Amino acid sequence: MSDLRDLYQDLIVDHSKNPRNFREMPDANRCADGFNPLCGDKLRLYLKIDDEGVIRDASFKGSGCAISTASASMMTGMIKNQSIERARDLFDTFHQLVTRPHEELDPNEAGIGLGKMAVFAGVNEFPARVKCATLAWHTLKNALEDKQEAAHTE
Repeated sequence: MSDLRDLYQDLIVDHSKNPRNFREMPDANRCADGFNPLCGDKLRLYLKIDDEGVIRDASFKGSGCAISTASASMMTGMIKNQSIERARDLFDTFHQLVTRPHEELDPNEAGIGLGKMAVFAGVNEFPARVKCATLAWHTLKNALEDKQEAAHTE
């Protein structure tokens, strides 16, 4: 179990120190801002969505803790070439994974379809860290709905 936990921690550290898709996107057709007032995480999410409703590109800029940055890095990679509907489903699955107590999750279904994002399952034991892990996802939800107000975790 500790080997698996170490692997998960390594993955989060890697994405935090070397975030993927960390760039502005001048030709984005959807943008949204996110802010976690608890620890000061801030990000701007950029999406390029085609006429068929498929997310063709995703990127982010901002500053935040390791969990927030890693979550945004991994999420932007995961949603590329996904439909808006699939991205909304991924939001719901991820949100349940990190907010519901482990005993309420079906171990056969927890994290299904999330791939490496399932490494965040343990944050539900630390409520302040849940907000860090979900900031990018709440920002994604606002971008998909084309909301202009900043996403908050409070």
